[in-house]
Amino acid sequence: MNTWRVVRPGIVVVLLLGLLGVPLWLVFITSAKSRGDALSPSLSLPRDGWHLAANYTEVFTEGRVWKAFFGSLSIVLPSTVLLLLLGAMAAWVLARRSGIVIAVLYAIGISGIVLPPAVITLVLLLRQLTIDGTLSGMVLVYTGIYMSTAIFFITGFIRTIPAELEEAARVDGAGPVRIFFTIILPLLRPVLATATILICLYIWNDVFYAFFVIGGRKDTLPLNLFQVASAGLYLNNWHLIFAYVVLMSLPLLVVFAVAQRRIISGITGGAVK
Repeated sequence: MNTWRVVRPGIVVVLLLGLLGVPLWLVFITSAKSRGDALSPSLSLPRDGWHLAANYTEVFTEGRVWKAFFGSLSIVLPSTVLLLLLGAMAAWVLARRSGIVIAVLYAIGISGIVLPPAVITLVLLLRQLTIDGTLSGMVLVYTGIYMSTAIFFITGFIRTIPAELEEAARVDGAGPVRIFFTIILPLLRPVLATATILICLYIWNDVFYAFFVIGGRKDTLPLNLFQVASAGLYLNNWHLIFAYVVLMSLPLLVVFAVAQRRIISGITGGAVK
């Protein structure tokens, strides 16, 4: 028993290094190699010397990184804000009410977690609304697709907040809007941080929905990487492709570093109810 307790942390560390460390090292070390050295990706150090600065500079100067970056940002920011705000409002109502109707509405609200959206129907609907290929259309698509995830997380967390806080505010004359923005929303910071990480991760790296909705009409980082990796500058240039992947991941690492302290509390807070 004691031997197992000593060995178990080592096994966990080895598994983490294998599952996370090896892929991350492969991406980073390939982005630092020369073109010929990177044709056969491996975990070994560069044989032709380090080309880290040259590769990243070439990606910035020859690729459309900045244009794609601001394209992704213009979709991720409004989608996340709209999604969390509407999701928190819906979750507050679903968490504080009871009855068969509310149970059915909650089941419908979180059904999107397991039910895949019909992409072709979605594209046709956007075309009828004349918002296909636009940023506003893409924002609405992401808001609808990931609303179930937001409702699922936030509803469980709100149920852990004592209802007496809201009752005391009502006694003081506060209305629903004031209660939500001055009492409920500030208390949701841990779970909102968790949801922000997940939603930003989904949207920032999404190629599938972006390809069908705005493919070829707007630049986003994943779409740009897919397009340029197929031809031109990046064809068989794995060192540039991996450098692009590293640059594309940096903003998410910043978001994770800022919000990571609240992630665990947000997940556990939403899971215990």
